Amino acid sequence: MKRQLSLRTRLLLAVGAVALVALVVADLVTYSSLRSFLYDRVDQSLESAHFAVEKALERNGPPGETTVAALAPGTYVEVRASDDSVTGVSGGRGYDDEERSPRLPSRITGLVDPDGPGDPHRYFTAESAQRGGSGFRVRASVLRDGGQLIVAMPLDDTKATLRRLVTIEVLVTLTALVVAVALGWWLVRVGLRPLEDVETTAAAIADGELDRRVPGDEARTEVGRLAHALNTMLERIQAAFRERDATEARLRRFVADASHELRTPVAAVAAYAELFERGANDRPADLARVMSGIRVETSRMGELVDDLLLLARLDEGRPLEQEPVELVSIAAQAVDAAVAVGPGWPARLEADQPVEVSGDTARLRQVLDNLLSNVRAHTPEGTAVVVRVGAAGDSAEIEVTDEGPGMTNEEASHVFERFYRVDVSRSRRQHGGAGLGLAIVAAIVEAHGGSVQATASPDAGATFTVHLPLLARDAGS
Repeated sequence: MKRQLSLRTRLLLAVGAVALVALVVADLVTYSSLRSFLYDRVDQSLESAHFAVEKALERNGPPGETTVAALAPGTYVEVRASDDSVTGVSGGRGYDDEERSPRLPSRITGLVDPDGPGDPHRYFTAESAQRGGSGFRVRASVLRDGGQLIVAMPLDDTKATLRRLVTIEVLVTLTALVVAVALGWWLVRVGLRPLEDVETTAAAIADGELDRRVPGDEARTEVGRLAHALNTMLERIQAAFRERDATEARLRRFVADASHELRTPVAAVAAYAELFERGANDRPADLARVMSGIRVETSRMGELVDDLLLLARLDEGRPLEQEPVELVSIAAQAVDAAVAVGPGWPARLEADQPVEVSGDTARLRQVLDNLLSNVRAHTPEGTAVVVRVGAAGDSAEIEVTDEGPGMTNEEASHVFERFYRVDVSRSRRQHGGAGLGLAIVAAIVEAHGGSVQATASPDAGATFTVHLPLLARDAGS
């Protein structure tokens, strides 16, 4: 398996490679510039020597020792006839008195006059004819008689200077490279420290510390933006975990409460069945009581199952019917039904004008029925209730207010939870309901895009307010 290099190693290699390339380029440019400068100086010396030698030739003929005596030590002079035969050689001795000469071609061509006619010449470099020499810089020019004058100077000093430059450049480059890598290592270590914090925080979160956050998310750097993104992701993940835990807790509570609610009627039916097996079928009075009890408990179980199925469908987000619904007529029907079912709880409707929403007629009627049923279940007989229907802005409002004992703030904050019941003193005298009526109200209203609130007024009645979006009408309708 191929081993992957760490980010720190890759960054250090990149820093080292960039520094090395930059230093090598700088060395090559410096070497080339100095070499060109030194060669130009030698060429200038050759040009001066050429004029001196040419004048001496015009006066004294072929070059001799006296011809080059005034020239720089080691200067080599050679004169060729027009047929390229050598007619005179002089010089070539340096400070050490050793004879040195360049290895010249038998015929030198390519002489040109860059400044115009009159002095065709050429500069070039030639190797030393002696072993171990440093070479010569040569200037070849055309004489008036068609021959050639060749003046050469040794490059010992020039090449020694260039060799010294190369040595210095190598030492400086190595030193600068080491310094650059060391400085780069320090900078990388400082720059990657926030990433180490990210790694430490991630490890802590993996160990269960979900409240940990990556530091430095306020910095306007790449690492700061990364930290901000990670913290945002962690907050959402933590919120998702909290929501999942809350959902699981609600589900466990829902299952436990549903089991508890179903256990009572199931146990009652089992008891009636056992009573029947013990001979109640032979006693008409007991038989009638058994059958009546079974019908009551099965009816209670059926209502509970229907409520649970309705809540399950609403939780799944199944779409409800969407049609224009006139709330005042729905509220009037619900109030009439409530008075017929519970005449001991007088109810009246207050509405100034028709109010239309888009929704499911049967479910919106169920909202009103459940709210009015809640009044009968939790207030004493004789409690009056008022249903008000109106509009405020772009929202329809249904308000159900009773004059009963009211609720506490704690009760008002939980009344829409499933299987929640208020204090036993406010419950039905025979037996409490399943605690799903107001939960169904909240689920239906939410499915219609609305909201419902309970207002706590201890000893001064309770108020339930439903808000629903008004039906949108076209401008031309």
